[in-house]
Amino acid sequence: MDFGVVLQTNPPASRTVHLAKLAEQYGFSTAWTFDSHLLWQEPYVIYSKILSETHRIKVGPFVTNPATRDWTVTASVFATLNELYGNRTICGIGRGDSAVRVTNGRPTTLADLRESIHVIRELGNSREVEYNGSTLRFPWSVGSELPVWVAAYGPMALKLTGQVGDGFILQLADIDIAKWMIQTVRNAAEDAGRDPASITICVAAPMMIGDDWQNMRDQSRWFGGMVGNHVADIVSKYGTDGAVPKALTDYIEQRSGYDYNSHGKANNDHVDFVPDEIVDRFCVLGTPSDHIAKLEELKSIGVDHFAGYLMHNDKEETMRVYGETVMPALADSVTAKA
Repeated sequence: MDFGVVLQTNPPASRTVHLAKLAEQYGFSTAWTFDSHLLWQEPYVIYSKILSETHRIKVGPFVTNPATRDWTVTASVFATLNELYGNRTICGIGRGDSAVRVTNGRPTTLADLRESIHVIRELGNSREVEYNGSTLRFPWSVGSELPVWVAAYGPMALKLTGQVGDGFILQLADIDIAKWMIQTVRNAAEDAGRDPASITICVAAPMMIGDDWQNMRDQSRWFGGMVGNHVADIVSKYGTDGAVPKALTDYIEQRSGYDYNSHGKANNDHVDFVPDEIVDRFCVLGTPSDHIAKLEELKSIGVDHFAGYLMHNDKEETMRVYGETVMPALADSVTAKA
């Protein structure tokens, strides 16, 4: 298992760069950021600065969508970053949430998501692709490598992920729900003639080290509200008695709406419907031993990459403890002499 951090591109941008540099120093493999151009600063500009001041860490949106930018523009940004800094990018993509809803739009269709993945991946890997009736290619791009990881919750989106995704992004750390969703993706991959093991499994959730459980829960409750947006879409389409686990659908019964001005913020004032039990199940909180135990469970069900959201008030300390204690405990043991 390897590890990433998920940051928000709040001003000053230098702060985001600083946190990404710290993440590399502590051994994280990836610095992810939100991609919502009205709520936060433009991430791709900041990626260039991060990559210029680091050596190994990769960057990518968590997640972008097919609606905000033309697909060829998205691919061009990644291919350009790869040419400048080596192949150190990953494209996380989904149907769209805050970036489209704040502008009164709606998440894209799964058909558009599928096609955008194909176009972005082909161009981002220095290959030609059919787009809008033309065969296109970046004549300046050689040897670019861009994996595309797909964020999904609902049954059809999970199926699509298994069919076309290089990776699967699941934004919650509940063991039972994760197990069901991972298996759904793998079944879809196998049905499509793909090797299920070729899909990188990523689980993302708030991570916070500490022993003040009330503070940690209050700092992380926003996450249940964010996940609730996607769950509400699923319930509206499939109902509460469909293929989706009831553990994922039941908790939003008291949800009364969502204000995107508080999206992803620890001081979100309209997530009281999210109970402590859901916070504990969806997030990774507590002492280093608590983190190691839950991450061991996630690893045992096939999770390859854990991405920890750092939206709380103890970012540096959490990264330090991960680098010095948590990640070494999850690493494969290597000895100098057998």
